[in-house]
Amino acid sequence: MKRVAIIGAGITGLTTAFWLQRKGIPVTVYEAGDRPGGVIQSKRLDGFLAESGPNTILETSPEIPRLIGELNLDSRRLYTHPDAKARFVVRDGRPLAMPSSPPGMITSPLLTIGSKLALLRELFLPRRQDGKEESVAEFVTRRLNREFLECLVDALVGGICAGDPERLSVQHALPRLAQAEAKYRSLIKAQLFAARDRKKTGQMAKDRAPGFSFDEGLQVLPDTLAARLGDALKLYAPVVRLAQIGNAWRVTSAQDETEFAAVIYCGTAYGLAEMKITSPSPLNVSAFSEIRYPPVASVVLGFRREDVAHPCQGFGMLIPKIEGFKILGAIFSSALFPNRAPAGHVLLSSYVGGERQPELAALKSHELVELVCADLRALLGVNGKPVFQHTALYPRAIPQYNVGYGRFKKLFDEIESSTRGLFFAGHFRDGISLADSILSGMNTAGRVENFLK
Repeated sequence: MKRVAIIGAGITGLTTAFWLQRKGIPVTVYEAGDRPGGVIQSKRLDGFLAESGPNTILETSPEIPRLIGELNLDSRRLYTHPDAKARFVVRDGRPLAMPSSPPGMITSPLLTIGSKLALLRELFLPRRQDGKEESVAEFVTRRLNREFLECLVDALVGGICAGDPERLSVQHALPRLAQAEAKYRSLIKAQLFAARDRKKTGQMAKDRAPGFSFDEGLQVLPDTLAARLGDALKLYAPVVRLAQIGNAWRVTSAQDETEFAAVIYCGTAYGLAEMKITSPSPLNVSAFSEIRYPPVASVVLGFRREDVAHPCQGFGMLIPKIEGFKILGAIFSSALFPNRAPAGHVLLSSYVGGERQPELAALKSHELVELVCADLRALLGVNGKPVFQHTALYPRAIPQYNVGYGRFKKLFDEIESSTRGLFFAGHFRDGISLADSILSGMNTAGRVENFLK
């Protein structure tokens, strides 16, 4: 039976391995660390449940609930509370509800009259046709104006991907925006008609997709996948060398040396750049070291309910750079799901660093807590000290799909085409969200199955 090696036991690697196993294909998953799941880490302590990494998975495709069903996790899945849909953006030092539709933008206090007129004008602007790749900043100011960029879009990209809109590529980081202009000419028209088109395929936009977690946090998912894999998952097993020998791949790890019919790399781009790979066809992966991964620190704090003036009923708040705060945003964790905090308490998950202020992520734990508390005091009326705290640092957190990222995607395609049996999947190729990573794993499992046939 042809065997497949998978490098990396993050959510992409685990999903890929599980799906191949379901198809009857033997796999071995190599993980350098001591646990599966990558950035997904859930920790329960003193009645609080802290998520060090992501807080939710977005159900953007019917394939995602299909995976949950295959794992028999439906009974443990929790959708976000229906009263926690509101998202806030900070303007003039206070969080304001972000409108969910173009008409809501017209009446919102978030925007000045000039931006509201720009929104109406956008309906009549022509689409760009010269094919030039744009940054998110260039795209937004061309179709709307600078205020939209500085007050809304900067907050979104800072909170979602810890990125800089002046560097991020709209075609690669926010492809739906570029596709909306190309297909519908207007972003407003896309809001009105794209939902109808997606309904035909069962897909859902990320801003509309329901989010979910599990009774004991997102870590339930990688833990369940790992349990299904059993002995096929090897921890403390960094891969130090790949060598193509004929139609096989020899994988040398810290634990063993084995030959496989195919290899799927599901680690990080910088890890790939450092890997020793030999093949009869020319193969140079050093360029992937240029993919930027800024540092991000997660700071999860619990407070007594009476010590927080803001109701914190919603998903959370995002903060644009021009507001001058240190945190990128905060998720109202205890409002999203039950049992995230003891009765009479509030749990808030804040993020620091990113491309905006990368140096802040490296602060000591107590310094991070003090910094976050200062911002939460000003923004949410938090008084007193936290009764719970948990911090985590990701020195290289999220790959940045900056202008020019297409050359990396092209290089992945070229290597796969010229190097038989080597595949790539994960957040550096198919999108940075957990949903993107899960779908990347499922799709790659299908590609590998076809290759083996």
